Amino acid sequence: MRILVTGATGYIGGRLVPRLLEQGHEVRCLARTPAKLRDVPWARKIEIVQGDVTDPDSLQKATEGIDVLYYLVHSLGTKGFDDLDRRAAESVADAAAAQGVKRIVYLGGLYPKDVPATELSPHLRSRTEVGQLLLDSPVPTVVLQAAVIIGSGSASFEMLRYLTERLPAMVTPRWVRNRIQPIAVRDVLRYLVACAGLPEDVNRAFDIGGPDVLTYRDMMQRYARVAGLPRRVIVPVGVLSPTLSAQWVNVVTPVPRAIAVPLVQSLIHEVVCTEKDIAQYVPDPPEGLTPYDHAVELALRRIRDDAVETTWAWASTPGAPSDPLPSDPDWSGGSAYTDVRERVTEASPGTLWRVVVGIGGENGWYSFPLAWSIRGWMDRIVGGAGLRRGRRDRDEIYVGEALDWWRVEEIEPGHLLRLRAEMRVPGRAWLELTVTPDPAGARYRQRAVFLPRGLAGHAYWLGIVPFHGIVFGGMVRNITRAAERMEAGEPLVAPTGLPLQTPIR
Repeated sequence: MRILVTGATGYIGGRLVPRLLEQGHEVRCLARTPAKLRDVPWARKIEIVQGDVTDPDSLQKATEGIDVLYYLVHSLGTKGFDDLDRRAAESVADAAAAQGVKRIVYLGGLYPKDVPATELSPHLRSRTEVGQLLLDSPVPTVVLQAAVIIGSGSASFEMLRYLTERLPAMVTPRWVRNRIQPIAVRDVLRYLVACAGLPEDVNRAFDIGGPDVLTYRDMMQRYARVAGLPRRVIVPVGVLSPTLSAQWVNVVTPVPRAIAVPLVQSLIHEVVCTEKDIAQYVPDPPEGLTPYDHAVELALRRIRDDAVETTWAWASTPGAPSDPLPSDPDWSGGSAYTDVRERVTEASPGTLWRVVVGIGGENGWYSFPLAWSIRGWMDRIVGGAGLRRGRRDRDEIYVGEALDWWRVEEIEPGHLLRLRAEMRVPGRAWLELTVTPDPAGARYRQRAVFLPRGLAGHAYWLGIVPFHGIVFGGMVRNITRAAERMEAGEPLVAPTGLPLQTPIR
C-alpha cells in the first residue's frame, strides 16, 4: 500500500517506517524539516514531503494517492498544545477525506474510562480528543490506546530507568501505587504495522497493553532486579504534587520539565486495558506479548550494545530555538559574537574527523568537564535540555539528532559538524567543528557563534568571555591531541579519564 507517516522524525515514527518498508509498502513521510531524515538508514527508500500537519496546503500534497495515513504527531510540552493538536487533527482528517485516504491510524494514550474527561490530565484529555476527532471523520480510523511504552530511548522508559538507577532510596508521590499496564515498544509497532490491513468497516479505538499489570513501584523494583541493582527503598507520601514530581524528574533524569510534567500528570490515574478486542484482528504472536521484565531486558541490551534505533530526544525540545545558522550574521538585526580557534595537528584528516564526529555523550567535550557539568545543571534547573540527553549511538550521528544540549544541524562527512544550542540562553548559539587537509596533517577549526537577544544577550556573552580560553581553547587542544593519540594507536580514553568501549569515528 501507499502509506503516509506523519511524525517520522519522532520516537515511534522513526521505528515504524523501516518496518512498513519491510512489509513491502511504499512510504511517504511528512516532515517540517526534511533534513532530519537525510541520514537515517532508510532515507533512500522513502519519499519525503516538506510540510506541517497544521498547514492544509502541504497536507493536500502529502495525502495525494495515499491509502493509509499514520498520525503520530503531538505537541507534548508545547504551550497551548491542546489547541494546536486539535487544529492539526482537524486539518489531517479534512485532507485525508478530500484525497480519498482509506484508513487513518493514530497512537493515543490509554485512559480510565470511568473518569470524566474534565478530570483527566491535560495531556491525556488532548490525546483522547484527537482520537475522537479522527474517529468522527469520514475516513475509517483505528485509535490504539497505550499506557507506558517500554523500549530503549522512550521518554517513559528513560524516566523509569534514571529514577531507579540513581535513587536507591526515594520518597515518591502516592501515584506510584496506581496500576499501569505497560507495553513493549516491539508490540506497539507490531500492532501499528498490522492496522494498515484492517477491514474497511473497522472504525474504533482499541486498548493495547502487555501481559503484566503493575504499579509504578512494582515497575521500579522489577527494573532494579533485571538491571542487577539492589532492591529500592520506596516510600510513597501524599504531599508531592504532579508539578513537584515533574521538577524532581527534570533534575534526576534526562527528560526535561516540559515533557516530564505531562508524563507525570498522566500517571495520577490507573491506566489498565478494559478490553482486548484488538486480538480479533491482530492475534497475539505464538510466544505471546512481551512480558515487562523481558521488555526491560531487551531495552537495556540495546543500550549496552549501542543499538538504540530512535530516542525521545529526536523530537525538538519545546521552546528550543530551531532556526538554522544564518549565512549573514547581520540577519539577526544586530551584532553577532564569534569565537574562532584553529590548530594544526599531525594526525590525518580522517582520524581527526573520527574524534570530531564522536564528540559528546560519554566521550565528553574535551575541556573542563566540571564547567560543562555545572552549565548543564544550570540549564536543567530552568527547564532546559541539560547534558543528560547524551548520544543515541556512540559511533553514528544523524542530522536532526540531539547531542547533549545541542541539536545536530548539519554534517558534511569528513569536513563539517554544525551544532545548534538548545540550552536556555538569551539568544541563539551554534558551534561549528571543521576539518581540512593541511601539509602537516590536518587543520582543526572551531567557531562558536552567538546571536544575542536584547541587553540580556549581550551581557550573557560578555559574562562568559573570560571562560572561553579554558573551555573553547581546551577543546581545540584536547581534540587535536586525541586525534594524534588515536593516530599513534594509543588506547582511547574519554576526557573523563574512563576508557572508551569502542573506537569513536
